[in-house]
Amino acid sequence: MMNLKLACYLCIFFVPSLGAFIVPKTKSYCNGFNLYSTKELDMMVAAFKRMPDEKLRYKQLMFLAQKLTPMSDQYKTDENKVPGCLSTVHVRASMDENGMVQFEGDSDGVLTKGLVALLVRGLSGNDSDTIQSVDPAFIEDAGISASLTPGRNNGFLNMLATMKKQAIKVSEGNREANDSPESCLEDIIIDSFDEIDGKPMYNAIMTSLITLLKPTSIKLTDNSDQHEGHAGSKGFDGESHFELEIVAECFDNLALVKRHQLIYTILGEVMTKIHALSIKAYTPTEAKEKINA
Repeated sequence: MMNLKLACYLCIFFVPSLGAFIVPKTKSYCNGFNLYSTKELDMMVAAFKRMPDEKLRYKQLMFLAQKLTPMSDQYKTDENKVPGCLSTVHVRASMDENGMVQFEGDSDGVLTKGLVALLVRGLSGNDSDTIQSVDPAFIEDAGISASLTPGRNNGFLNMLATMKKQAIKVSEGNREANDSPESCLEDIIIDSFDEIDGKPMYNAIMTSLITLLKPTSIKLTDNSDQHEGHAGSKGFDGESHFELEIVAECFDNLALVKRHQLIYTILGEVMTKIHALSIKAYTPTEAKEKINA
C-alpha cells in the first residue's frame, strides 16, 4: 500500500483526472514572474520543494516516468538521441497549431525517464525564446539534484541543452541544422559516468579514459558473454572482452595506431587483466563526418 504521506504529496502534486499539477501558488507565480521561465516549471519546483525528503522526490520522479506519454518508435532515431547520456534518451520537438513548441521523449532508464518527463512537461507549450531562457538551476532548487549521481546530473544538462536546440530548429524551420544530431552538444565534455556494481574492469576503464582523455562521447560495451569458452575468456571475474568507441579532441593529429597506443598506456595494468579491447577512436571532426556519410 502506498505510504499515506507520499499519497498526500502526490495528490497535491499531480491529479491524473485533471492532467495537471495542483500546488499552492508561489510568490513568484502569483506576482506574474516565472522564476525558471515557464509557469509549469515553477509549479513543479514548488511541489518538489514541499516534499520533506529525497525519498519522496525520488518516488515522484518514478511517478512522472509512469505517466509519460509513450514515444513512437519511429521517432527514436539518431537525430533525436541525446548525446552524452549514460542511459539511452530520445527527445523530439514539434510545433503545434498555435506556434508553440511541444516535446515528447523516452528513456530506457526509469529515473532518467522521470527527468525526461519533468522536462517534457515543463518546456512544452512555450515559444522557443522562453525555452532558451530556462535556468537549469531549477533542478537544484527543487531538491532533485541531490538524488542524482554526477552522471545523471550531467545527462540532465545534456537533455535540456538538446531540447533547447531542437526548439530553435523547429521554430526556424531550419532542416539543415538537423543533419548533425550531436552538433548541439559538440563542446560538452563527459566528466562522469554511472558505475556498474560487480564490473570493476568496466568501471576502471571508464574512470581512466574519462579522467585523462576528456571525451565528448564514449561508449564501452562488455562483450565477454560472446566469447565464453574461448581462450582467455575468463578475464577478471568474467570481464574479458570489451569494445570501445570514443571521441576526443586529443586525438587530433594522431595516427590511428598512436591513438590506440595512448589508450593502452592510460589503461596500464587494466590491460593485463582483460583479454581484448576493440577500439574505435575518433576526433570530433571525424565523428561528424562519420554521421553525415
